Amino acid sequence: MISIANYINGVLKQSNSNKELDVYNPAVGKVYAKVPDSDASDIEEAVAAAKKAYPSWSATSIEERHDFLMKISRAIEADLDGLALAESIDNGKPLWLAKSVDIPRAASNMRFFATAIMQFASEAHEMNGKAINYTLRRPLGPVACISPWNLPLYLFTWKIAPALAAGNTVVAKPSEVTPMTAYLLSKICKEVGLPPGVLNVVHGQGQNTGAVLSAHKDIKAISFTGSTKVGADIALKAAPSFKKYSLEMGGKNPNIIFADCNYDKMLETTLRSSFANQGQICLCGSKIFVEKSIYEKFKIDFVKKTSELKVGNPIDSDVKIGAIVSKAHFDKIMYYIDLAKEEGGRILIGGKAVKPKGNENGWFISPTVIDGLAYNCRTNKEEIFGPVVTIIPFDTEEEVLQMANDNDYGLAATIWTENLSRANRMASQIEAGIVWINTWLLRDLRTPFGGMKNSGVGREGGFEALRFFTEPKNICIEYSK
Repeated sequence: MISIANYINGVLKQSNSNKELDVYNPAVGKVYAKVPDSDASDIEEAVAAAKKAYPSWSATSIEERHDFLMKISRAIEADLDGLALAESIDNGKPLWLAKSVDIPRAASNMRFFATAIMQFASEAHEMNGKAINYTLRRPLGPVACISPWNLPLYLFTWKIAPALAAGNTVVAKPSEVTPMTAYLLSKICKEVGLPPGVLNVVHGQGQNTGAVLSAHKDIKAISFTGSTKVGADIALKAAPSFKKYSLEMGGKNPNIIFADCNYDKMLETTLRSSFANQGQICLCGSKIFVEKSIYEKFKIDFVKKTSELKVGNPIDSDVKIGAIVSKAHFDKIMYYIDLAKEEGGRILIGGKAVKPKGNENGWFISPTVIDGLAYNCRTNKEEIFGPVVTIIPFDTEEEVLQMANDNDYGLAATIWTENLSRANRMASQIEAGIVWINTWLLRDLRTPFGGMKNSGVGREGGFEALRFFTEPKNICIEYSK
């Protein structure tokens, strides 16, 4: 049994209460590790460490911060195989996916912000020969980074890297469902000599750790990725003390397919955008709108492609659909499949629990395609976050735009068309923070990332993240006679 530890003030330690939570391997449905069930006293200790470390860390040169982040990046790359295996066991995702996407992206996050801070420039404004204004950007102080279970190390580093690069100290709270790689990153930080208190990692349940962290008087900003419900609670706790907060929350993303698309490329990419990471990515295109003239062809071809996806042990190289992250989330997905049936949906394929040979006690669901539902039913409006997609026909551009925008979420959208004018017209009108045209999940780390409506507040990525983790101060100097 692996015993995971908190990382506070440069020391790996158990929670003050010595209480622990079970960590499950979802592919076998069994406990394989224990994680601290931390409470307010652990948060107080971590915040105190971050507060103590802040003056010296914020005073370091950007070159020094760059060097520390690069050391962490190289250490992640050096342990690619070990971290990928840990992520696969902890989360249930296919090992090849963790090895090719999650862990390399974690290293890239550290490397990107290590170099971005070297290029982060302030602004200057001259006033007609009378004066000049320039902007100083200063770190905020101790900040909180709260990350989810679906892309554990990927999104954990996505938050802490810009915070550290900008000169803040961090108290980070990873998901208690998938804590392993955050723990392993703590060990890496010790190995590379990151000063004590600069990064603190506190494990535990959200109500005992994340909620306390969000309301703490010494935490100056909160970067959160997770559910809309928890994001709303964080906003309520942060607002009275005027903390900065960035909330990246849910998605119910439209994938809009016009008849003039590059059909073969669209089909392969739509398969990936539907079921990657068991559909447990906030950017997955879970509502597929298809122009009527190709609807029947698409339905046949897409169901056939879906039938070829192997469900099973995430360690196997030919498995495309791994395990659902937890029993609670498995139950939620199955609830929505039943709801779809009640709402008149037809299960074209999947819709069932799967018990792969050798992993009969794990939590697996076959990739599921549903049609026959109204575009505005609950199944099509509520986030399922699993290997479940619906397909909906449409006639006109205006019709599909209205259906796509009738959505409480506004994170991402995908548009498939070879008509450049239509692509630009649709992209400008669709209510989403990121729009992909003839591609999906093609990310440039320099670009702003985030959503609108129930999908979030604020933007991450590139200089947007560095702006979030700094406070601007205007300096005005009069030089006229």
